[in-house]
Amino acid sequence: MLRIVKKIITFFIILITFEINANAYSNDPKEFIGELVADTKSILSSTATQEEKLKKLGNLALENVDIRGLALYTLGAYRKELSEDKLKEYHVLFEKYFIKSFTSRLTEYSDPKIEILGAEVKNPKYTIVHSRLLGTSEKPEIKIDWRVYTKNPNKPLIRDLIVEGLSLARTQKEEFMSVIESNDGNVMKLFEKLEEFINK
Repeated sequence: MLRIVKKIITFFIILITFEINANAYSNDPKEFIGELVADTKSILSSTATQEEKLKKLGNLALENVDIRGLALYTLGAYRKELSEDKLKEYHVLFEKYFIKSFTSRLTEYSDPKIEILGAEVKNPKYTIVHSRLLGTSEKPEIKIDWRVYTKNPNKPLIRDLIVEGLSLARTQKEEFMSVIESNDGNVMKLFEKLEEFINK
């Protein structure tokens, strides 16, 4: 079940990164997610090559996902141990890792059926958008909550996804902490792991 959930998480991070002009999207969190879902379905079913799809999705990840915020969160308190130059290096590595990690499984999904259920404003800085991936004869229905960061009300960003109660950001942070702590707190070992993944 955990493996299925991780694949679903991977897909939905891909799902929110479809390339069109960012200004074309609504600044209302619920509508923002709905529009991204619709546009991504369109690109997944297009005749574009996989390489073209990956490039478009990667470019839009930079526009619609709070990659910098995720990078800092997943590094946890260890970010305080890095110099300014090393922190910049980490942001570059994390961005490349993020793009490759979540676009590599694009072809596993071609026609997702997602229903946007509603939105819950938690505070002025973020809103949870509730949705579900409709089940099929082969896959069960999946509950997906999108955490939309709204500090800038004119430019919502995806900060996290919670799939059946499992937070993507928290899971990634736990994996990174495991790498660092299993190497006696050596953050550079995480850098090495990220570089290995990027270059393979």
